[in-house]
Amino acid sequence: MFVIIGYIVVLGSVLGGFILSGGHIAALLQPLELLMIGGAAVGAFVVANGGKPMKATLKALPQLFKGSKYNKALYMDLLSMLYEVLAKVRKEGLMSIESDVESPQESPLFSKYPAILADHHVMDFITDYLRLMVSGSLNAFEIENLMDNEIETHHHEGEVPINALTKLGDAMPAFGIVAAVMGVVHTMESVGLPPSELGMLIAHALVGTFLGILLAYGFVGPLATRLEHSLAEQTKFLECIKVTLLASLNGYAPQMAVEFGRKVLYSTERPSFSELEEEVKSRKGK
Repeated sequence: MFVIIGYIVVLGSVLGGFILSGGHIAALLQPLELLMIGGAAVGAFVVANGGKPMKATLKALPQLFKGSKYNKALYMDLLSMLYEVLAKVRKEGLMSIESDVESPQESPLFSKYPAILADHHVMDFITDYLRLMVSGSLNAFEIENLMDNEIETHHHEGEVPINALTKLGDAMPAFGIVAAVMGVVHTMESVGLPPSELGMLIAHALVGTFLGILLAYGFVGPLATRLEHSLAEQTKFLECIKVTLLASLNGYAPQMAVEFGRKVLYSTERPSFSELEEEVKSRKGK
């Protein structure tokens, strides 16, 4: 929604200012310029990225038009779920969660949190490390190192579409210049035309530069920035899980372990201590 609103503001401001200054909107409607710029951009994108990066970018783009799911309510669910898991471990032992870990979709514990359960990547992250905790084959330092490596890998994967869009945005002004140069060439080969017609040809050529810059900084570049914000939120979610599980491994009680996880959250989504405490108590009663 915010992407669409932003695009409307960009177009409204640029085109509105042009019209108010006496410009004619018809002069900007140059489909052939768009064909040259857009076609060159798509071709360069395919050449630069190939299979996997291109698929990752196309998969990430639809998510940008949705609002962020990482809000206080989701973190409440996450911390409450981790509290319940760790409380069960503390009360009944690590082996008590073995069936939950092996079949999370069928687990009565995890099923209480459908928003978390629906994210298979997050559930894989949680269950994999709970499985390692159950096996007891690794200590807290080894698990922390493994978690850091996995989060770093996830972050690098998330940067692939960001880099692809950033480089595409950086190239758009150059493609605009290419379209403008082609227009100038066409103008120079038409020097026998009347001055009024030559002026129109030059105006058409300049539209190419205008479109390249507008598409770069008004449309493509902001998408890459939005992807960066989304990736940071995903990484923070995994860090919250990591800190909570490591606190438990280091001997802290479930209530303190989730407090460790709460403290690493961004202030805009972080529940207060009392809010989390009340939420955990209400969940225990269900």
